[in-house]
Amino acid sequence: MTPNTILKKIKLGETVTQEFKRCGNGIHSDVYETVCSFLNRFGGDIFLGVDDDGNIEGVPENAVRDLTRNFINCLNNPSLFNPVCTATIEPISVEEKIVLWIYVPNASQVYSFKGKVYDRQGDSDIVVTSTDKIAEMYIRKQNIFTERRVFPYLKLENLREDVFQKARQLAYNRNSNHSWMKMDNMQLLKSTGLYTHDYATNEDGLTLAAALLFGQDEVIQDICPTYWTDALCRKIDTDRYDDREIIQTNLIDSVDLLMQFAKKHTSDKFYLDENMQSISLRSNICREMIVNCLIHREFTSGRISKFVIEKDRMYVENPNKAQNKGKLTPENIEPFPKNPCISKVFREITYSEELGSGFIKLNKFVPLYSGKNARPEFIDGDMFRIVVPLGEMGENADVQNFDKNMNDGKQINCGENCGENCGENCGENCGENISAEEKILDAIKENPKITQRRLAAVTGLTLRGVEWNMAKLKNEGKIRRLGSDKKGTWEIVE
Repeated sequence: MTPNTILKKIKLGETVTQEFKRCGNGIHSDVYETVCSFLNRFGGDIFLGVDDDGNIEGVPENAVRDLTRNFINCLNNPSLFNPVCTATIEPISVEEKIVLWIYVPNASQVYSFKGKVYDRQGDSDIVVTSTDKIAEMYIRKQNIFTERRVFPYLKLENLREDVFQKARQLAYNRNSNHSWMKMDNMQLLKSTGLYTHDYATNEDGLTLAAALLFGQDEVIQDICPTYWTDALCRKIDTDRYDDREIIQTNLIDSVDLLMQFAKKHTSDKFYLDENMQSISLRSNICREMIVNCLIHREFTSGRISKFVIEKDRMYVENPNKAQNKGKLTPENIEPFPKNPCISKVFREITYSEELGSGFIKLNKFVPLYSGKNARPEFIDGDMFRIVVPLGEMGENADVQNFDKNMNDGKQINCGENCGENCGENCGENCGENISAEEKILDAIKENPKITQRRLAAVTGLTLRGVEWNMAKLKNEGKIRRLGSDKKGTWEIVE
């Protein structure tokens, strides 16, 4: 860990996976209590030489060697820790002071220190005395990463070749030199941890995550019979539903199917990003919600994941192994990978980004979509829930989309097909209805050097829609290109 990284982490304060401790010439007992609680929860970082407020006091440089040696000896002393454990300790110079960074890994066993079992709740170390709670800790440890459960009799022929090809294409779209292009299916599975060794049974095999990502539908249902996502629209019939789809297929295709459901029942709004590119707010918001619901689900739970669209809000919920209970905020959120292998595949195919990025993106986009005072809610518990208010965007969702031009405030009414994935037909079917040609011509008059990407931003059309309309205008002799593609200009033919 670099000094800059440590400074950034210190600014976050103490959390369920992070603790600060003063340290002089000796390590106090409460440090080992925290080590024990981290081992029993999610692992974490301890910074010796930092006070509770995040001020760096440092540890005596001449004591570093003895502190390190004594720390390791204590962890390996069976009279102190049962069972004996491992953690790393490393001195790092931060602001010209020595900070001892202790990294405690997530462990597969339940540990005690001096005969007491500690657990981590929030930023505190709690002594666990209840036999029921201790039993729950053992169960939690056994099931912590259930996506890695090996099924030795699950074979390649039980997986879908078309989904492998879809994943490769998505990865290729991100990076034409992506390593998956040179791998066969088994190599791809091994590289992503979807084919591994089970040290409990001493068997090799495909994992639960492999089945969920690439498996045939009937295979997934045999392995995970309660796995599906219930998509509901409740705008008129609030007691039952106006529309319902049960999504019961692999995780990769599930994203697309749930996105289609979202586009069917919600309106869209476009936004110019920092590069002056037009992006779909609906697509960005719904994708973050849907992906989070799918990849962070606890698949061993019998409870069902849901995507619900109501008149004034939409929400997703999924079974969860909670770190905390209650609402998450920038101050208390501590991203934790529930299914790291599934998350890795989703990052490779650009369905998700880095852990915790969804929280940031939703807080950015929801006020732009639903009104400046609108905020998403993140509620951690046995069911993890993300709630997004719809506000004015939900009122006309069944009638039309609303596309705000962020430059002049003009509102453009467009048909349902003007979503994220509209292609050639969008320009053909929607362009004339919203006078796309006139908008393109007006933009060219103002700026003959305007690019097609810029045209997409100022008209609200997709890039494919702009391309279609531009080709149509050229074929009709209404515009022509003067000069090269890069440095030329557009001319309107009168």
